[in-house]
Amino acid sequence: MAQLGDVVYVVCAYSSVIEMYSADTLSPLRVGIHVNGMSHPSDIVACCHDRQLYVVDFDCCIWQVSADDHSSYRKWLPTDPTDTFDTAVYTLSLRSRHLLVTLEPRHIHQYNTDDRRLLRDIELPCYVKFILHAVETTRGTFVVCHEGTLHDQEQYAVSVLLFVICPIAIAYSMGQIIKSVCVCVCVCVCLSVCEHSHGRIS
Repeated sequence: MAQLGDVVYVVCAYSSVIEMYSADTLSPLRVGIHVNGMSHPSDIVACCHDRQLYVVDFDCCIWQVSADDHSSYRKWLPTDPTDTFDTAVYTLSLRSRHLLVTLEPRHIHQYNTDDRRLLRDIELPCYVKFILHAVETTRGTFVVCHEGTLHDQEQYAVSVLLFVICPIAIAYSMGQIIKSVCVCVCVCVCLSVCEHSHGRIS
């Protein structure tokens, strides 16, 4: 479900139609947006900057649909319209013009909505079994809900991904550093966990 202005947009599994509802009364609006070729939508987000909807078609692609011209839509990713993703795609989130995409089993992709450019490809630690959702904060960090922690693969947790700039020396001469580079290191910090036997958050 996503909202743009006074309209709420909803997708349902195995439906090629994006349903529309009034944000005030939740009453249905018109007949919805039919996206020819969309078969298994699983998530939707709306961008207020370009008034575009982005829809995950599970195991296939991401659609871009105009909120104003309902006949204007395309397979937005992968960039080749005849191609599909190599792995299952689950959820979307959007902040400004950055689209976050969660992929099976523990990858997060960040794209620029202006040019479809891949900005980041992040793989979570191997103890993460499955990513449920991810969002970008105003500080540029990512908050991730996932299954699998360092101590229990069946445990659910919320973690924050921090991006740390680290200088690394790559060349020495006579004991002196003559060349160094800075690399961005992703650090996963667990914020809270859910005790799956009791459903409690700690």
